[in-house]
Amino acid sequence: MQEAKNLKQYRKDCQQSLDNDFLRSALDKFAVAYRESRANAFSEYDVRQIVEEIAEIKDGTSANLTLLYEQFKAAAEANGVKVHYAVDADEANKIIADIAHKTESKSVVKSKSMTAEETLLNHVLEAEGIEVTETDLGEYIIQLRHEGPSHMVLPAIHLSRTQVKDLFSDVTGRQLDDNIAELVKVARKELRQKFIDADMGVTGANFAIAESGTIGLVTNEGNARLVTTLPRVHVALMGLDKLIPSVDDAQKIVSVLTKNATGQAITSYVTWVTGANENKLAGGKAREVHFVILDNGRKEMAEDPLFSQVFRCVRCGACANVCPVYRMVGGHKMGHIYIGAIGLILTYFFHGTDKAKNLVQNCINCEACKDICAGDIDLPRLIKTVHTRILDEGGHPLPFTLLSKLLKNRKLFHSLLRSAKWAQKPMQNSDGYVRHLPMIFFKEHDFKALPTVAEKPFRDIFPEINQSVENPKVKVGLFSGCVQDFVYPEQMVAAVELFAKHDVAMSFPETQSCCGLPVQMMGEMKAARDVALQNILAFEKEDVDYIITLCASCASHLKHNYPHLLKDDVNFADKVEAFGKKVIDLSSFVHDVLKLGESDFDGDGKKTTFHSPCHLCRGLGVKSSAQNLIKTAGMEYVKAQEEESCCGFGGTYSAKFPELSEQILKMKLDDIENTGAEQLLTDCPGCIMQLRGGLKKRGSDVVVQHTVEALATRSKKKD
Repeated sequence: MQEAKNLKQYRKDCQQSLDNDFLRSALDKFAVAYRESRANAFSEYDVRQIVEEIAEIKDGTSANLTLLYEQFKAAAEANGVKVHYAVDADEANKIIADIAHKTESKSVVKSKSMTAEETLLNHVLEAEGIEVTETDLGEYIIQLRHEGPSHMVLPAIHLSRTQVKDLFSDVTGRQLDDNIAELVKVARKELRQKFIDADMGVTGANFAIAESGTIGLVTNEGNARLVTTLPRVHVALMGLDKLIPSVDDAQKIVSVLTKNATGQAITSYVTWVTGANENKLAGGKAREVHFVILDNGRKEMAEDPLFSQVFRCVRCGACANVCPVYRMVGGHKMGHIYIGAIGLILTYFFHGTDKAKNLVQNCINCEACKDICAGDIDLPRLIKTVHTRILDEGGHPLPFTLLSKLLKNRKLFHSLLRSAKWAQKPMQNSDGYVRHLPMIFFKEHDFKALPTVAEKPFRDIFPEINQSVENPKVKVGLFSGCVQDFVYPEQMVAAVELFAKHDVAMSFPETQSCCGLPVQMMGEMKAARDVALQNILAFEKEDVDYIITLCASCASHLKHNYPHLLKDDVNFADKVEAFGKKVIDLSSFVHDVLKLGESDFDGDGKKTTFHSPCHLCRGLGVKSSAQNLIKTAGMEYVKAQEEESCCGFGGTYSAKFPELSEQILKMKLDDIENTGAEQLLTDCPGCIMQLRGGLKKRGSDVVVQHTVEALATRSKKKD
């Protein structure tokens, strides 16, 4: 749970996880294994189709909440169930505590329920003198440790078998060994009598079927069946978001839930509870059954045009499985109650601004969560929107405000970058990097070498090298972004040289500026909108077929975020659409438009690996263009195991969380060097800055270049 009062304290908390070697090892092994297991589980399925079906089902739920609730309530009560509605967590806990008192329930057994974690139900019942025992193995372990879950599906993933052995030794009063099978037997023996003696069983619900008043439970251990059948009272606590129309809809969700959660082909148990059945242990009397339906901010989400998509969440936890930040720090730091990307959003709605304000900043915007989501939720956009709302509520930090004003003023911004080349002189090395001196001010960033600002920006070079093309095959506008304009202009020069050999007519509108992604990452949406308008107007009068950028992050932002940023400006709708359709990344343009082949290059067989930028492989969905070009240009392509894993840059993220950026980078560089490649290519200048700086710092011989530089070097001269 989050107790940090400010970002500084939160970063210290994250450092504790970074220093936990077992945690890092366990999460790393799981992340790698999960990738393969999930791919195998979905190998014979059309994942896209399944995801779209789930999104449609759940969107229908959020649009018809009141109707579905009334239908579910009527059907359940016709089956002998008492249905309760709770506005918030406190009311839900009071309802359940009252049920316990009225039924004289002194002991409670629980199956896994994230909604009960959300309301802190155990704490309330225990304060009322009621014994509560978690019966899911992972939940039982963390209950004994007085901890919350560190994953929605794998609550004790942060613990080693040795820690569990020591814990169970204390509980049983005898020394145990760390054999997992034996430890499971110990837990089973300890819990068996709890099931038999319990007065009340408490469960969650994966589904609440409106047509029949049925709830569905998905489990791997079978404990939920004991919880729902042995005690004389059963209480199920569930959120409004669990309502769905039919059992057929539930079956579709079941088909994806475990595959996405853990890479299992199918779960062990799917349990359906309809009505109050007979209880043999209570002398044949009907079991008393209560369903508690919780709002706690869900209606607010359902009525929000943007956040209603949160209702698509099936609580699989996959967004944590693929998150590079979660892989570093685990769920206790990457969440409050709910963890991972979805947890950052739910914390704001369920637990308030104070618990969410630090968490929402710890998103690197790699889009891995969006890519894996079973409900196609645009998680990165929602996280940034929450961040913006929090800033609007509590005030924008002065550095954010100043940078926003700077980026909105293109001339001032560019003048500042130009002047930087003079200011850096006392700290500049001859190899294009900044010397150690500035690290006395930025010591946390000493894990990578930092580049200097170029002597001459690309915007000054372009008029000197651009040549007119009489009969162009294609006409393009070049979008440089700030890094390739002022730090790495040689990358843009390489593109011009390559395009010139293939009859591409080029233009470079000088009124273009930064794409605006950095300020969006900081939650400064107004500045991001203003910058978007500037860039669209800059290209408005350009007679071009494509707008090419060598930065995958810029391309994804221009293409996908601009329409959202400017959606309320009806006067710009057509311009935004036309602009977005023309935007294309470098590798896609060379591979799919120019269609360059082996005859266009003189290859040298250089052993080359590729880092796929997050916004290329996920943001743009470009998976193989650059890799194919590497082979086409006569280089030996060696795939890295973590090719599509984030490098840890994330723009302003690396400045805000340098210790996390450093560790993500270290993992990435280890993987790159394990390939034995001489050369690393990528399609993002930010990634180049991170990867090249990191390799430079560790004294590696691996050469880092933009893909276009490698292509231009090997491109045959024009006849």
